Amino acid sequence: MRIHFLGTSSGVPTRERSLSGVAVRGGGQRGWLLVDCGEGTQHRLLHTRLSLATLEGVCITHCHGDHCLGLPGLLGTASMEGRQAPLTIIGPADIRELVTRSLALTDSNLGFPLRFIDVAAAAGALPDLAGLQLEAALLSHRIPSYAYALTQHDAYRQLDHDRLAAAGVPRGPLWGQLQRGEDVTLHDGRIVRAGDVLEPALSPRRIVVGGDNDTPALLEHLCQGAQLLVHEATYTEDVAARVGPAPMHSTAARVARFAREAGLPHLILTHFSPRYGNAHRSPHIGDIEAEARAEYDGALFLARDLDRYELDASGTLQPLA
Repeated sequence: MRIHFLGTSSGVPTRERSLSGVAVRGGGQRGWLLVDCGEGTQHRLLHTRLSLATLEGVCITHCHGDHCLGLPGLLGTASMEGRQAPLTIIGPADIRELVTRSLALTDSNLGFPLRFIDVAAAAGALPDLAGLQLEAALLSHRIPSYAYALTQHDAYRQLDHDRLAAAGVPRGPLWGQLQRGEDVTLHDGRIVRAGDVLEPALSPRRIVVGGDNDTPALLEHLCQGAQLLVHEATYTEDVAARVGPAPMHSTAARVARFAREAGLPHLILTHFSPRYGNAHRSPHIGDIEAEARAEYDGALFLARDLDRYELDASGTLQPLA
């Protein structure tokens, strides 16, 4: 699975960071999914190899503008580029009204149909898209906000060469049949069962991408079996205390503590307040990293726009150049 960050800022863009958008593509898949579509998402896509022609679905976490106002423009561009294939949009019910009214008021007629799915009404029955199984969970924010789990089931199983040699299976077409799960008969009449020479199936690869959320514990069920959590860390604890009694966002410490307690091996933080610049002044992005590392000893990353990561078949996350 590959994860490509298109925007990592919170509320408003900065010179270095656009607004929320994360692209996810399953291994071996041509199609891909977009989680959130803040203003500027389609411009960030111009710096990638991702094509709107192969976009299979958009999952919107919630209806705040920094997570969804880029969607009408992105759809219009896809149409102008000649897209004809239907597109699925999953999110809170108000997303349908936002999109349809925006397109109508701007005289934008799409050349492809849209399929809207209300994530609240779907009750866990979300469609599989781009080779990924989708699940959702309600979070805690000023308005309904959701997290999405994306799971890739790796059906491919490697042949065990030692077992093949012990069974006397010659290299050639019989290997291909066994790889496909078919039993084979050798020239001496012996039957070799595919299950006896195939290595165990790989564990599913699963990532969770959260929307705005002040209570990471709400992700506990969704994170079961996950190797990676992508979650907002809008503030550090001291800044959150100055913002107000109920900022309705997570702090780096809060998310990191949850990730540690949930046993998540990888954590990517994103959606940083514009207060945290990259210059050596306070507060700066290093404050978020330091606060998270004090709570979490797994593989921690702070996302930047256009960063790419791969979750390989073993469930290990690696940054890509």
